[in-house]
Amino acid sequence: MGKLVAIVTGSNRGIGKATIEEFAKNGINVVINYCHHEEEALEFLDYIGSTYDVDCMAVKCDVSVEDDVEKMVNAVVDRFGTIDILVNNASVCRDSLLLDKSVKNFKRILDVNLIGTYLCSKYVGRVMLEKKSGIIINISSTNAIDTYYPESCDYDASKAGVISLTHNLAREFAPNIRVNCICPGWVKTDMNKDLSIEQINEERRNILVGRFAEAEEIAKVINFLVSEDASYVNDSIIRVDGGKYNG
Repeated sequence: MGKLVAIVTGSNRGIGKATIEEFAKNGINVVINYCHHEEEALEFLDYIGSTYDVDCMAVKCDVSVEDDVEKMVNAVVDRFGTIDILVNNASVCRDSLLLDKSVKNFKRILDVNLIGTYLCSKYVGRVMLEKKSGIIINISSTNAIDTYYPESCDYDASKAGVISLTHNLAREFAPNIRVNCICPGWVKTDMNKDLSIEQINEERRNILVGRFAEAEEIAKVINFLVSEDASYVNDSIIRVDGGKYNG
């Protein structure tokens, strides 16, 4: 049996990048997806290819654009012959006062975070259904459950939609494709790099382990969900937040 093949969207940075490396460590052929920062993505591609005994490719694709997604999936199938794993990780967040948000920016958040998850699942799902096997992991957020921020209302709404979509995908693709969702709390990524020290300290006080997660810690949970050890885990929403509470 050949190596598994995984697409991780938004994987030139943050959780996606850590997931690509975690998969490569475990012998999974990987597809790095990016929309911007091409040089960074290609440097990461070279690193993975020279460090791990896997085949890898990088594909530029805006996951909110259907033609882009279809072309990406076709390119991966042409290269590898199949797709075994999809991690819907690509995400954007543009915080601003709720009353100041424009419809255009609100829609952009929904388009990438929610529509992108739908489109990738649709086109990769067709490949998986044909071979009657596959695993899809959606990345949502605790913002979708109970840690709301008015300045992130568009992001929160998009991530709540990802949870709902997860349940429907699991039903649509049963019994051969497992679909699960991870809801991280605060993670040390570029998305959170502009937080003030005061805000970081305030948030840390409400996390039982007292710190933000490393991206690699989320990646290890994703890797577990695609392993045989998680063969009976399906349609689950899993918090990975260090014990976040609203203190």
